[in-house]
Amino acid sequence: MRPKLLAAAVAIAAVTGMACASPPDPGVYVALGDSYAAGVGTQADNGDACQRSPESYPALWELAHSATGFTSVACTGATTADVLDNQIGAVTSATTLVTVTVGGDDAGFTTVMTVCVLQGTAACQAAVDQAVTFISESLPSRLADLYAAIRAAAPAAKVVVLGYPRLFETADPCAGAPDRDSRVALNRGADALDAVTAEAASRAGFTFADVRDEFAGHGICTTGTPWIQGVVNPLSNSFHPLADGYSQGYLPVLNAVAEEA
Repeated sequence: MRPKLLAAAVAIAAVTGMACASPPDPGVYVALGDSYAAGVGTQADNGDACQRSPESYPALWELAHSATGFTSVACTGATTADVLDNQIGAVTSATTLVTVTVGGDDAGFTTVMTVCVLQGTAACQAAVDQAVTFISESLPSRLADLYAAIRAAAPAAKVVVLGYPRLFETADPCAGAPDRDSRVALNRGADALDAVTAEAASRAGFTFADVRDEFAGHGICTTGTPWIQGVVNPLSNSFHPLADGYSQGYLPVLNAVAEEA
């Protein structure tokens, strides 16, 4: 056989072999966490008290990968204690992938947002400062306890800790949102939360998935396409990612880190 024909035959055989090979089994996946993991903000929850959405990043990841088993026990309003008390039981020694987003409600997310929307700049900055103090002083031990419990429940699982986006773009004007100084303060709070969460994840040997770069330019007050919901009815959906935020912000980051060895 001539060299060019031989090379072509080898290439075809390689491609055919790749096409016939079974894709790797994505295993057993359990999603833990708060409203950001449940998918609140998409206006497409399943009607349960936890407001889990088929457009959340866990549901989207499972849809794309067809895991052997998939369970989401993420729930709106969940704190680290709630995950320990009510969700960790879903994680077993058979679990191969765990994702978790939690910590915002420990720091008083709903209270801080309410103050910043209704009470003006000074009150907003004070609320953010109080939350940041809690994040730096109290949240690390709570995350450490939770992460240790996850590792104990699933010793061989890959654990991905997904963070939070900055909620706002800070250019003026922006109708229907807190003023610029309040938006800057709230973004500072998100940065503090992500920094502490990333450090705690690293200490536990987990992978931290930072979504802030993906969401840049798509926050509330953007001149482009927003991926985060502003103030809406029901109020529980406010200040959470929209469907595009989960599919184009969270999911690509999760895809990238979950597939790493």
